[in-house]
Amino acid sequence: MGGKALRAHSDARGSRVKIVPASLEGVFFIDREPVADARGSFVRLFDGDEFGKLELATRFDQTSISHSLRRGTLRGMHYQEDPHGETKLVTCVRGRGFDVVVDVRPESRTRWRWLGQEISASGTRAIYVPPGFAHGFLSTEDDTAVLYQIAGEYVPSAARGLRWDDPRLAIAWPAPPAIISARDRQWALLP
Repeated sequence: MGGKALRAHSDARGSRVKIVPASLEGVFFIDREPVADARGSFVRLFDGDEFGKLELATRFDQTSISHSLRRGTLRGMHYQEDPHGETKLVTCVRGRGFDVVVDVRPESRTRWRWLGQEISASGTRAIYVPPGFAHGFLSTEDDTAVLYQIAGEYVPSAARGLRWDDPRLAIAWPAPPAIISARDRQWALLP
C-alpha cells in the first residue's frame, strides 16, 4: 500500500501552475496543468514557490466555499477598504460561472475598469485578485461552488461594495442575475 501512495505522489509532481498576467495590473490568471492517466486526473491548485517568485501571496488565512443553488445567483461586487484589503485566489470546484474584478484603487490609471472570465469545474483556470479590486461572481449553472483562498482578515467595518449594474462600470454580465442578496442590491451607484 505504501508503494501506491508514493507512486501517486510522484505522479502529482507533473502537475504545474502557470501564472499569467491579466489586463489589470496585479490581477493574474492561474492556469493549472493537470496530470491524467487511467485513474483520472490530478491538478495542483496552488504552488507557493511559483507564487513567491512573483511576490504574490503565499499564505492564506481563510479557505471558504460559496455554494450557489441556482443559475443566475450573483455574489458581489465586494472588497475591503485599505488598510484591510484582501487577496483572493478564486477557483470554481463545481458548476460554472462568470467571475468579475473591478479596479477600485484610487490612484490607478485603470480605476473603475473591469475584467470578466468564465471559470468552471471542468476548466483549469483560477483568478488571483489582489487588494484594491472588487470581486463578484455570477453562477451560470445550477449547483455551482466556488473556492476562495483569502489572505487577510475579514473586517466588517471595512467591507464595501459596488453595484453589479452600475452604468459607470457597464459590466457585460452573460445574463441578468435572478438572485441577489439584499446587501448587494443596496450598494450606491458611483458618482
